[in-house]
Amino acid sequence: MQAISIAELFAGVGGFRLGLEGYHDPERPQFDKPSAGPYQTIWANQWEPPGSEAKQFAWRCYEERFGEGSCVKQDIERVLDDYEAGKIQIPDVDMVVGGFPCQDYSVAKPLSKSGGIDGKKGVLWWDIYRFLHLKEPRYVLLENVDRLLKSPASQRGRDFAIMLSCFADLGYSVEWRVVNSAEYGAPQRRKRVYLFAQLTPENWNLEDRLKKGVLAEALPIEEPERFAEFQIPDDPYETTRTFNTDKRAKSPFLGAGVMQECQVLTADVVEAYEGPRRTLGDVIVPPEEVPDEFYIPEDKLERWRYLKGGKSEERVNKRTGFKYHYSEGSMAFPDLLTNPSRTILTGEGGSGASRFKHVVQIDGRYRRLVPDELDQLQGFPKGWTDEGMTDGQRAFCMGNALVVQIPHEIGKVLARRHADGTI
Repeated sequence: MQAISIAELFAGVGGFRLGLEGYHDPERPQFDKPSAGPYQTIWANQWEPPGSEAKQFAWRCYEERFGEGSCVKQDIERVLDDYEAGKIQIPDVDMVVGGFPCQDYSVAKPLSKSGGIDGKKGVLWWDIYRFLHLKEPRYVLLENVDRLLKSPASQRGRDFAIMLSCFADLGYSVEWRVVNSAEYGAPQRRKRVYLFAQLTPENWNLEDRLKKGVLAEALPIEEPERFAEFQIPDDPYETTRTFNTDKRAKSPFLGAGVMQECQVLTADVVEAYEGPRRTLGDVIVPPEEVPDEFYIPEDKLERWRYLKGGKSEERVNKRTGFKYHYSEGSMAFPDLLTNPSRTILTGEGGSGASRFKHVVQIDGRYRRLVPDELDQLQGFPKGWTDEGMTDGQRAFCMGNALVVQIPHEIGKVLARRHADGTI
């Protein structure tokens, strides 16, 4: 079977590539990962703003693992400018993948201005849209935070509706799912939305597609009991202006859904996974592999306990002097080895006390998680990011990464359906 060629955008340290293509290097057998099918990544882009060389540690890791010249290190907007100007080549591909940054989804302008779209950062979703417009891949697989379905607070669901109307404008039909990776056997409770789109002449039965589509087969669900159906505008600008403008309204997008020609069917779903399950304890490395600086000194434990504990207290704004009441619930301290971990954040590195960093207790001693454990919580091989990075940089990469197992499972279904023509 001919390989499914891939372009990986916002590539990070290669989570999509690893999950789909697998990894086999006789000189690094410890990184061996099976492929999900005949995938071949032939172009990738990774660039960390503001562009200083010191910030490009994820790109360096990608090139070290996949080979020199495997990833373009340049702002994707500039890359696409150069491509349209005829200065560079970007190969045609069958599939585009990406875990695009989530800081800013932006809004659309009228179709008569700036080609119909304009974002205040000029990257993120709009560059994916631009890439799809230029290259017209058959398949698209994207990952983002689940709050994408609810953003922004002033128009719940508007940003996702803009994306769907952009897909419809380009002729794509779409499936999406909010996936908690722990519910499919991963050792981390990481909730993310996965979006699969394809160019297809087939008219979908939306309910059937939601129940039996690529995502439902890869990540099994119980049959939904209730559905919601609605139409989104076919113009991204109209979506910006008119979608869900009642500030009190909830987002109409539920945890799973499908869209074709701007018709949306969505439902909340329950996982139906019956395979093995893993926990935080499954990735803990031996004590001899833990540097001393990861252990928390006795005189610092009280600060950690305070930050992790529940609070109901008066506080004062240091700038204005305004007094207010602050409250928050408690968190497990230490983190339980018998459960999947909480979501890894980019700030896991560094020795400073934090409410959100993971802390485990091993043989009576408290410590932070080491980078090799963070790699494995995301499904990467142990030591994947151990290539000239600091503790903080490795944690940053894993906080931004995806759980490799999820695109791997999706990729297996897609490859089979692609091969037998049932997609």
